[in-house]
Amino acid sequence: MGYGKLEPSDRGNVSAQSNESEIATSHSPPSATRGGKSKNKKLIFLAALSIVLIAASAVSAVLLIGVRTRASGPPGATMPRKPTQAISKACRKTRYPNLCVNSLLDFPGAMSASEEDLVHISFNMTLQHLSKALYTTSELTSLKMDSLTRSAYDVCLELLDDSVDAVERALTTVSGGGGGSDNQDVVTWLSAALTNQETCSEGFEEGGSSVNGNVKTQVAEKLKDLSELVSNCLALFSGSISDDFSGVPVQNKRRLMAAEEDNISGDFPRWLTRNERRLLGLPVSAIQADIVVSKDGNGTVKTIAEAIKKAPEYSDRRTIIYVRAGRYEENNLKVGRKKKNLMFIGDGKGKTVISGGKSVSESMTTFHTASFAATGAGFIARDMTFVNWAGPARHQAVALRVGADHAVIYRCQVLGYQDTLYVHSNRQFFRESEVYGTVDFIFGNAAVVFQNCTIYARKPMDLQKNTITAQNRKDPNQNTGISIHACRIVATSDLEASKGSFPTYLGRPWKMYARTVYMMSYLGDHIHPRGWLEWNTSNFALNTCYYGEYMNSGPGGAVGQRVKWEGYRVITSTVEASKFTVAQFIFGSSWLPSTGVAFLAGLSV
Repeated sequence: MGYGKLEPSDRGNVSAQSNESEIATSHSPPSATRGGKSKNKKLIFLAALSIVLIAASAVSAVLLIGVRTRASGPPGATMPRKPTQAISKACRKTRYPNLCVNSLLDFPGAMSASEEDLVHISFNMTLQHLSKALYTTSELTSLKMDSLTRSAYDVCLELLDDSVDAVERALTTVSGGGGGSDNQDVVTWLSAALTNQETCSEGFEEGGSSVNGNVKTQVAEKLKDLSELVSNCLALFSGSISDDFSGVPVQNKRRLMAAEEDNISGDFPRWLTRNERRLLGLPVSAIQADIVVSKDGNGTVKTIAEAIKKAPEYSDRRTIIYVRAGRYEENNLKVGRKKKNLMFIGDGKGKTVISGGKSVSESMTTFHTASFAATGAGFIARDMTFVNWAGPARHQAVALRVGADHAVIYRCQVLGYQDTLYVHSNRQFFRESEVYGTVDFIFGNAAVVFQNCTIYARKPMDLQKNTITAQNRKDPNQNTGISIHACRIVATSDLEASKGSFPTYLGRPWKMYARTVYMMSYLGDHIHPRGWLEWNTSNFALNTCYYGEYMNSGPGGAVGQRVKWEGYRVITSTVEASKFTVAQFIFGSSWLPSTGVAFLAGLSV
């Protein structure tokens, strides 16, 4: 697989010989066949319906804006093509100002709108473009595609559908109908929509020349300027709210202090209901599950797939699925966006095991290799193991992919080699869990905090290096990144015996604004003294990334020989470090207590 000169979209093997930052190329996977036409027909119908609804909401928004701005010009007057002062001022805040101006000039009501109204108009416009892209891309489903191309195409359809939903929720919130939602929800959902578009593009890049060029070109045409429009919408909204640190909005100080005081006791956090807090602390025998999965037939269902299907859609009530001990080898399990508030409880790590062996060697995208995936908001997993047994020779092979907002992984184990854990998007919290891998084995663009976890580097293949993280924040306005707080970073026994031959790095920048911090964690002596690794032999992202370390311990925590990149810093300020805590980075003071998982809101108790 090839790599882009500026923003590589493919994460191949890390070579241990040659130059220290040289990346070896990957293999080209063989072909196979995949289906999915019935699902895509349904998407076409839903996309068509959504366009009608979006068009109606856009007209309503324009009419509302027109009431407030009618005095700005006589009725029936021809609007000039030159942008208004409000448009020019607003678009200067964006990363794509020319596109911003041109797109607003073409949208009804923008020429008479105030700068504040332009923020609302940008949401309507972005949603309209996303809905149209979903509809027109769905029309390509009948084209003949090889397995890898079909996999990439299906990823795009799924993520476009998710993006429409995310921007719809964001629009509802900024229009005053978001209920308990706030500004940080909007930034999160727009950040996720932008990540979705990037993942769609990456799918077609993964296969290189193996991907059907005609399909790739047609999809690219349908999605033209879409990522940039979402970016502009995010920039316009971010510029309209308080934000004192790039991409990390800070909540009310009094609220944060109260949240930290609430959790000094070490009890379950306040963002779960009282009942859910009990659920995470109770033994399995004391929990009344809604659905019981048992391979021997003594439960409600025999498979996890049946349990997911049986769970209600869009439920505000917590649905508990108890998965009894056993190894569940099912075909790429997924908790979809409509399956909200599902909680999976197992009998313990190594006892309840969800297993799979898909990899990119089988002509599918990395996104589709996950043994288990969750995108339904409020997803919780407790006392389980997720494994991808494909092995290091088959390269990208995901054990667990999470794109669910307000997701919690508690006392779980995630096992793999390359690309073990895909923290794709939205807000996530991992507590007292274990992650094993080799190359880029924690990767993605969620806003995620790992707390009291153990992260194991394994022995990789010959000529490889280990890289723990590969974060892919593409836009400086995204509130995303990886925060590793109060964790243990250690080597497995097989790596420990040969660590001199296989250096391990804390991470490397996958995208331009990659952001990862390690705070108050123990780092073993398998960590290379330089700490961090370049993506490739160029200086890509070294000045624009944000890589930080704060008060780490252990032999690998010494910072004297760390990289000298402009984007790397040894954090000395508690104020700066606190921005990557649960309370401030994933805004856990407002939602984590309801999950029942114990957590530190601040740097320490």
